[in-house]
Amino acid sequence: MKNPLLIAASIAALLTSMVGMAQTQSPITLVIHGGAGTITRKNMTPEKEQAYRAVLNQALQTGYAVLKRGGTSLDAVEATVRVMEDSPLFNAGKGAVFTHEGRNELDASVMDGKTLKAGAIAGVTTIKNPISTARRVMDKSEHVMMIGPGAEAFAKAQGMELVDPKYFYTETRWQGLQKALQEEKVQLDHTEAPAKPANAPKARNAESPKTGAILNETIFTEGNKFGTVGCVALDQYGNLAAGTSTGGMTNKRYGRVGDAPIIGAGTYANNATCAISATGHGEYFIRAVVGFDVSALMAYKGLSVNDAANEVVMKKLVEMGGEGGLIALDRRGNIAMPFNSEGMYRGYIKADGTSEVLIYKD
Repeated sequence: MKNPLLIAASIAALLTSMVGMAQTQSPITLVIHGGAGTITRKNMTPEKEQAYRAVLNQALQTGYAVLKRGGTSLDAVEATVRVMEDSPLFNAGKGAVFTHEGRNELDASVMDGKTLKAGAIAGVTTIKNPISTARRVMDKSEHVMMIGPGAEAFAKAQGMELVDPKYFYTETRWQGLQKALQEEKVQLDHTEAPAKPANAPKARNAESPKTGAILNETIFTEGNKFGTVGCVALDQYGNLAAGTSTGGMTNKRYGRVGDAPIIGAGTYANNATCAISATGHGEYFIRAVVGFDVSALMAYKGLSVNDAANEVVMKKLVEMGGEGGLIALDRRGNIAMPFNSEGMYRGYIKADGTSEVLIYKD
C-alpha cells in the first residue's frame, strides 16, 4: 500500500503546478486609447502619424512589461496612462488643454474590477500624473472622488509629484485657447478645424520630453481634436482594471468636469463583466452612464463585450447625438474598441506580445 503522505504530497504538487499553469496561460491583455475625433488620413502627415504611433506603442509595451512580470492590472493601467500623461501629444498631463481662464485643469480616475473600489480626482492644476493620485484616493482613503485644492493637498500628503502649473503649458494648446476665445465657443475633442492657409506662419518648435527630438508642434493637433487617454487591462490573476485621464475641453468654464473621472460614465471595471475607458463628448457619456451601461448589458442581457459596447456606442450614443468611443475588455481577453467619430487612437497587446496600433475608421 502506498504511503498516504506521499500521495498527499504528490496531489499538492500537482495542484500547485496546475495553478501555475493556469496563471501562465491566462490571457493577459492590455488595451489603450488616446482620444476619438476627426482623425482622418487627409489631415494626417507621415510625421504626425509616426509621432502618435511611437507613444502609443511605448504605452503598450510599458503596460505589457508590468503584466508579464506578474504585476496587477491596476499596476499596468497606472504605468500605461502615465506614459501618455507625460506626452504633449494627448490631452492629459503635459498636453492638457486650457480653460477659459487660461488654466490647465486635470481629471482622472481608476477602478479595480476585483473589489469594485475606485478613485478619482478632478479640477487639479499641480499634480504631474493625475492617474497616480486617483489610485491613491482609491487605495489610501475612504473616498472615491476628490477635487481641486483638496485633491492637491491629499496628493502632497501622499508624496505625489507636484509641479508648477507652467509645466503643463504647450504652445499649441495655448493657441487653441486663443482661437476658441475669438470664436467664443468650447472646443470639443471631435471638432474639425478649417484647412490652414498655405502661407500661414509655422508654429514654433518644441522639444519632445521623451526622445529629445525637435518636433514641429503642429503634429500634436488633429483638427481641434485633443485626446483624452485611457487604458484597460487583464492580469494573470484574472482581474480587470480601468483608468482614464484628461484635461477636458478647451475654453471650458465654471469648473466643468466631464466623464473621465466619473465612475460608471468614462471609467468602469467589474471582473464579472468588463473594464471600460471612454473618450468623446463627456456630457453625453455622463447622461448615458456609458461604462456601466456596457457592463449592465453583459450582466443582465448576457451580451458579449463586443455586442454590448457596440450597442451603447453605435446605437444609444448616436441616437442621443453623442460622439466618441471606448475601449472594452472582458475577463477572457476579448476586446472591443467601437467609436462613432472619424477615428480613434487605439491599440492593444496580447499575452504572446502581439500588438497593434490603429488610428483610422478602416
